[in-house]
Amino acid sequence: MNSIKSRMVMNFMSIIIITVAILEIFLISSLKQNYYKNLEDTLFNQLQISSDLYVKYFSDATLDENVLNNVDTFWKQVTAQVEIIDMDGNILMDSMGIMDENVSKIEDVKKALQGQRGKWIGKVPYDTKKVLAISYPLIVEEKPIGILRFIASLGEIDKEIQRIALNFIIFGFLVVLISGLISILVANSITSPLKEVTSVAEEMARGNFKVKSKVKSKDEIEKLSGTLNYMAEEILKKDEIKNDFISSVSHELRTPLTSIKGWAVTLRQGYINQEMLKDGLDIIENESDRLTHMVEELLDFSKFVSGQVSLHYQEVYLPNLLEQIKRQLTPRATREEKYFDITYGDENPTILMDANRLKQVFINLLDNAFKFTEQGGKVLLSSVYENNQYIFIIEDDGCGIAQEEIPKVKEKFYKGKSSKSQNGIGLSLCDEITTMMGGTLEISSKINKGTQVKITLPVEEVVN
Repeated sequence: MNSIKSRMVMNFMSIIIITVAILEIFLISSLKQNYYKNLEDTLFNQLQISSDLYVKYFSDATLDENVLNNVDTFWKQVTAQVEIIDMDGNILMDSMGIMDENVSKIEDVKKALQGQRGKWIGKVPYDTKKVLAISYPLIVEEKPIGILRFIASLGEIDKEIQRIALNFIIFGFLVVLISGLISILVANSITSPLKEVTSVAEEMARGNFKVKSKVKSKDEIEKLSGTLNYMAEEILKKDEIKNDFISSVSHELRTPLTSIKGWAVTLRQGYINQEMLKDGLDIIENESDRLTHMVEELLDFSKFVSGQVSLHYQEVYLPNLLEQIKRQLTPRATREEKYFDITYGDENPTILMDANRLKQVFINLLDNAFKFTEQGGKVLLSSVYENNQYIFIIEDDGCGIAQEEIPKVKEKFYKGKSSKSQNGIGLSLCDEITTMMGGTLEISSKINKGTQVKITLPVEEVVN
């Protein structure tokens, strides 16, 4: 398996080599064009001077006469090979003595025959190197009488270009080498923190969540390191909550089981009176109901978390549901000497809702409100319908919830610090049901002032 480091170095090197190669090609090509252009300009300037000299001093005689009598004038000050060509393309004079060829088909001569400046780069039979030829028409009284042609070998120039190109290539090789070393250092600076984070992640995968990643790179890797540490802390917290939950549930299950077993043993002895028998059976019945309620709550919660529960919508007239809850809980309020009331607005359309689940939410929340409200306190449930949604507010004037606990009370298995807090399922279950219905559950509270739970549910009216 290729490591990230090797892939990074290979990618960096590929980019560097391609970039250097393109730059080298561009520089060498530009260098060659510059040298050729300078030679071309030099030859053309000499051509113009020779042409002007001919027109000024030798135009009285014919071209043939000038070739016979004044031919030295055209190449005495010129280092290039000089040719004089007539308008038929025949060489009348060549400074190197090349006289036996017709050059009318060569590109530079063809242009010069048309009255234009011509240029040609190619090979000639008498030289192993390429040559550059520049041709220019000799014009006397606006009439071309022949062609002046300068030819220069490109051998020395090509050799100089090769020498400079070799220097460029050596320099490019050094650039690639140095860049490669820097790429390795850069790759190390990236992969080393990654290796440390990977090592920490592997340790966490083995179950050690107390290990911490200490990467400080001020980039995404540090963010990943921090995320791993946060995840480990959250797992430890959840694990602690889970253990507390198991401990709490075990204790709560043990309490009714102890009472049931104790009274079962007592009743088996057979020497108790009728009143004691009745008290014992009542306690066994009540504790069994409490045990059943806890087990059902656990099962419900498990189903909701695993997504095995679906809502069953039906037509519901909400005041009927609220009055039913009021009748169910009023005896408890009377028995515990607490004021309890349910109110709702005038507008209450028939809606589609899972009545049983909604009732379950209200019962759980009201049960919590009763549990944390002292004797003489009050528990209220109010409802209002507006903008196609129901808003329910359940409030009490009980002991309240500490501010630091409010964000946690809806978490799974969270058990509050109050001695009256139980297994941490109720609020989480209510939140799950509310979310499934597309609504929200918000909690606000103040210590010794009371708690308010606000439920907002979007609803669909039943059109008759």
